[in-house]
Amino acid sequence: MDQLKKRLKIKNILVRQCLSECLGTFILIIFGLSASAQVRTTQGMKGQYLSINMAFSVGVMVAMYISRNISGAHLNPALSLCSCVMGQMPWAKLLPYCLSQVLGAYIASAVVFFMYYDAIMDYSSGILTVYGANETASIFATYPSEFLTLGSSFLDQAVGTGMIMMCYLPLVDIQNDPVPHNLVPPLVAVGLLGISMAMSSNCGGAINPARDLGPRLLTLCAGWGTEVFTAYNYWFWVPIVAPMVGAVLATWIYVIIIQWHLPEMHLPQLEQEEPRSDLLPGTGSHRSVETAFENGLELSQKL
Repeated sequence: MDQLKKRLKIKNILVRQCLSECLGTFILIIFGLSASAQVRTTQGMKGQYLSINMAFSVGVMVAMYISRNISGAHLNPALSLCSCVMGQMPWAKLLPYCLSQVLGAYIASAVVFFMYYDAIMDYSSGILTVYGANETASIFATYPSEFLTLGSSFLDQAVGTGMIMMCYLPLVDIQNDPVPHNLVPPLVAVGLLGISMAMSSNCGGAINPARDLGPRLLTLCAGWGTEVFTAYNYWFWVPIVAPMVGAVLATWIYVIIIQWHLPEMHLPQLEQEEPRSDLLPGTGSHRSVETAFENGLELSQKL
């Protein structure tokens, strides 16, 4: 086994981080989309809308446990962008991280499509459409309610993603009395569940560009056609751009209003604590820049 490990172990740091993000996002999406397909194709007989919300929440918890010590378990391009903006990750890693997350979402969508292919075809009578009573495109990607304006949908996605950051940031801020490291994934999952239950009726609650773009690309290739991008006046860009804007704004709001006003932590106290992999800037990790970046973990620095 040791010999096999030596042969197969990936030496390139960025490659293993990207594979970690890809696998983590795959797990997140396959949980959520499987529930979505089951609820839609059985017309609510084997699940409800809450089932989808709970499945995504369980998926993010499992994915975080799997990926966090290799890549930091971003699972969301919006979080990766915030990490770069706050100086926790090099900008050079942003595109590889985002592409890996989209790839993981795409592969998960493909697996769900083949798993539920017969059910989807039976439900839709073999007609794959974006509109109509028996549309199936929303099993995979998100679409706005017909009454929703562009501005309202943009705000919906920005606020929803911002709330994710507001749930996540205090959990990992060492100056804000954070929870034990191993409890972060389930608490993030609970926060996501609350957001999904409260803020997903307008646009489907994507709040993650990879979660929407990967499945949308799959539907483009699997038979739904270009309508998945042109529908609702080319609305597809909203769940890509708005979450990025909302996440960055929410992070700065937390840092400026909360984190900068928390009691300072002293170096001797921090040296006695076990190193953490998910700290905010200026919150007390004194590992070197090289070590933090090599492990794909969030680097704590003084702003």
